[in-house]
Amino acid sequence: MRVLPSGTTSLLVELDDLDAVLALSAALRASPPVGLVDLVPAARTVLVVADVRLTSLAALEATVRRTSLLPVAEQRGELVEVPVTYGGPDLSATAERLDCSTDELVRRHTAHDWRVAFCGFAPGFAYLTSPSWPHDVPRHPSPRVRVPPGSVALAGEFSGVYPRPSPGGWQVIGQTDLAVFDVDRSPAALLRPGCRVRFVEVSR
Repeated sequence: MRVLPSGTTSLLVELDDLDAVLALSAALRASPPVGLVDLVPAARTVLVVADVRLTSLAALEATVRRTSLLPVAEQRGELVEVPVTYGGPDLSATAERLDCSTDELVRRHTAHDWRVAFCGFAPGFAYLTSPSWPHDVPRHPSPRVRVPPGSVALAGEFSGVYPRPSPGGWQVIGQTDLAVFDVDRSPAALLRPGCRVRFVEVSR
């Protein structure tokens, strides 16, 4: 763990890998330090934002360093079910790449809970991981110019749902009508760090 100041109200905690990011984020959410305002996880870091009227960065760093990482089995979070119509433009090719049938790929994708590791790329785009997902799915060599909103996709160790039309290089395997980002909703992002996500097949 490496802890660096980030401005006057935050600490940037650098960690070895995504598992450590998830474990530290979960532990800090479960037992928030005095003065904690926000946690912003990324692939290898956690930004810890504080109200310095209630704590100091030095005290916050000491608390972070004392925090015991929370094992995956003990991590809890809101469960969001995402209904998916499988059959996206890349479903067959992705199944072939993983040496399985399309039915088996759908079964694997829906078999276990995923977790929002962090958000980025576009407002409401959540990078989802699952300890039960063993695959590393390559991105397209050239991104598509436009991926429709609601596209359910795979890339690397992650799954995700495109919140709005955008370029993208992920392998699209399905579609959902669930609005994962809505500026008129509070909170606007449905899938937030720490949330558990379950993909549910609705039809094909």
